[in-house]
Amino acid sequence: MLSVSKDVAPGDAIDAGTADATQLEYVRRRHWGRYIASAVILAIVVYIGLAFAHGQIEWRYVARFLTAKSILTGLVNTIVMTVLAMALGVALGVITAIMRLSTNPVLQTVAQAYVWLFRGTPVILQLLLWFNLALVFPSIGIPGFFEWRTVDVMTPFLAALLGLGINQGAYTSEVVRAGLLSVDTGQYEAAKSIGMPRLQALRRVILPQAMRVIVPPIGNELVGMVKLTSLASVIQYAEMLHSAENIYYANARVIELLMVAGIWYLVVVTVLSFMQSRVERFYARGAGRPSGRQ
Repeated sequence: MLSVSKDVAPGDAIDAGTADATQLEYVRRRHWGRYIASAVILAIVVYIGLAFAHGQIEWRYVARFLTAKSILTGLVNTIVMTVLAMALGVALGVITAIMRLSTNPVLQTVAQAYVWLFRGTPVILQLLLWFNLALVFPSIGIPGFFEWRTVDVMTPFLAALLGLGINQGAYTSEVVRAGLLSVDTGQYEAAKSIGMPRLQALRRVILPQAMRVIVPPIGNELVGMVKLTSLASVIQYAEMLHSAENIYYANARVIELLMVAGIWYLVVVTVLSFMQSRVERFYARGAGRPSGRQ
């Protein structure tokens, strides 16, 4: 605390205090916690990098099998399954979300039961159930007209598509429902006031506005679906991880083939993430834009 002498004028005291403040030395604050955390993280990264660089990984095998025919075939199968399963999931999700918002109690109950069932059981369990559906239904079709043996129809591809797509629909329905609820109720009333039926209002007024909320989580689920397809290897679907497993069972180069699969997963996810950002930017046009120039 500064004391001011009675013999010094108040103005002189302020000038003296200002002069003393200008002579103070500026000391930069040291964030020791940040420095220590940064050093520890850097040491861990260097250790992991050295382990991969000088460990027992034969990188020439990684380069060799990166473009192997079976790996590329598995990559194509992974992309195809991702696109088809997501398309099925989005279609089911939109339908289920509309059913959840319906005033019909039967539709609401069916939609809630669907979401409860497929969100409440593991994906791998659903894949196995679809693949072994012949144990419950030996044949499918209309008896006396046309029938097929279920074991012939339920191929690994179809079982993976149904298992992944139907499961995805349960999660997507909640995303779509949240997007529909985010639109102001006045939009529903305005569409109704000009004579639009409910479904037409959803298609032409509500859904376009809800897309800004729906697209980001759907994009994240698409990225997740790329990795989720690896579970289809348990039912012998020839996706990328299954192809890598078949190779390392033969040559015992386990870590090298897993590295190959990991590299391709990263490539696909990176491309999809870029596409997601562009789609999000498209649907975010006009959001938060100032009303006019100043």
